[in-house]
Amino acid sequence: MHPRRRTTPLAASLVLALGAGPLAAPASAAPAPPASACPTAPSHRALCEAIEGLPDEDATAVLVRLGGSKGPWQGSSGVRDAGSGRAADPDARFRAGSTTKVVTAAAVLRLAARGEVDLDASVERYLPGLLGPEFTKPVTVRNLLNHTSGIQPGISWGDTFEEQYRHRYDTLTPRRVVEAAVAEGPAFTAGERQQYLNINYTILGLLVEKVTGRSYAAAATRLVLRPAGTEHSHFPGTDPRIRGPHQRGYRAVPRADGTTRLVDVTEWNVADRRAAGDMISTTADLERPVTELFSGRVVPEPRLREMFTVPAGIEGAAHSAGLTRWKRGGTVHWLKTGARPGYSTAVAATEDLSLTLVYALSDTDAKDTTPNPVAERVQEAALTEQGPAPRTA
Repeated sequence: MHPRRRTTPLAASLVLALGAGPLAAPASAAPAPPASACPTAPSHRALCEAIEGLPDEDATAVLVRLGGSKGPWQGSSGVRDAGSGRAADPDARFRAGSTTKVVTAAAVLRLAARGEVDLDASVERYLPGLLGPEFTKPVTVRNLLNHTSGIQPGISWGDTFEEQYRHRYDTLTPRRVVEAAVAEGPAFTAGERQQYLNINYTILGLLVEKVTGRSYAAAATRLVLRPAGTEHSHFPGTDPRIRGPHQRGYRAVPRADGTTRLVDVTEWNVADRRAAGDMISTTADLERPVTELFSGRVVPEPRLREMFTVPAGIEGAAHSAGLTRWKRGGTVHWLKTGARPGYSTAVAATEDLSLTLVYALSDTDAKDTTPNPVAERVQEAALTEQGPAPRTA
């Protein structure tokens, strides 16, 4: 479900550049892979086989959680941190990336159910002066939720890993990102096309703050995380660290001689993503909001329908409010993937919750554009039929 592009393979002996810049010398050799932490139930043997053998060139660890009629099941493989070689912790925290959008969408829909937000109203009602005169057609709250706004991406700390890595402790505010995006003018008229972009949910985060009078983190926790019963999820803001027991993330960086080393990218200020992708979570805490949402206990009908509604009349449209529609064989799954440096995640479920799947990879090239082989093996083992997945993160 999460795509990537394969780069130069890692050498048979992985080496690390811990706590140093991307061009630094390696510090130590990676330990031998630990055994997978897998339940022995024969019905889940395929999942155990799918995740064994880590770390490898694609990931240093994977955490998996399966629910519904095929679960419950939880397993892990690989190392918690490559320096010590401790086994991966299936309950550890990690950067959840764009799966944060499920929480943001749910927060907006709860406000809509309370009558505090009108999904058909222009975003200008809630954030006056946000959009310039180039936006001749109003951009509605629903346009932001389903990625049909036409607003352009905005700015980042650079296009290459090296540029972004140098700024990993710096703060780029959501407001600055939005101002830069709006200044570029619309890419298309609102409602005419669908283009998945973080900027839509960055603006929704500002809207949630304006309507509730609280920070995004406080509002999202109150509206969604607390009602869903999450225990270990939070929004770090400008803090680059992951608090509590967590998986470390690494990026594979090629050397001039064709070998590859790993750079520790666990600490990273992702304040610019905020409502679009800065949540820290666990596999259990990613599963809970989905099961509570789909059961109607967080967002009531008819607003819950927005999460299962893809805009009509737009060729190739697949995104709803916070989710992506993915048909696998004869079954429709609703999923969300996420990626931050060193981490990639996915949560998927059928509407009737007969299947839920969450996985989190300590991914050595998380922002790549072709499928991670470890993720593909997990999908194939967890779901009955294999089919191509859309890019969403």
